[in-house]
Amino acid sequence: MAEKEKYTKYEKARIIGARALQIAAGAPVLIQTDKIDPIEIAIEEFEKGVIPITVKREE
Repeated sequence: MAEKEKYTKYEKARIIGARALQIAAGAPVLIQTDKIDPIEIAIEEFEKGVIPITVKREE
């Protein structure tokens, strides 16, 4: 992500939830971490900006 995008709290929750579900289903983790819980891993990935999920908005 070139510049930090601003997400609403709903978009953030949806992105983290979707990513946590992927991790729980066996998707590879995109960062080095000692965490085991998929939600905690997804939050850490979100904060580092490495989650490959985008949000489409009507403008």
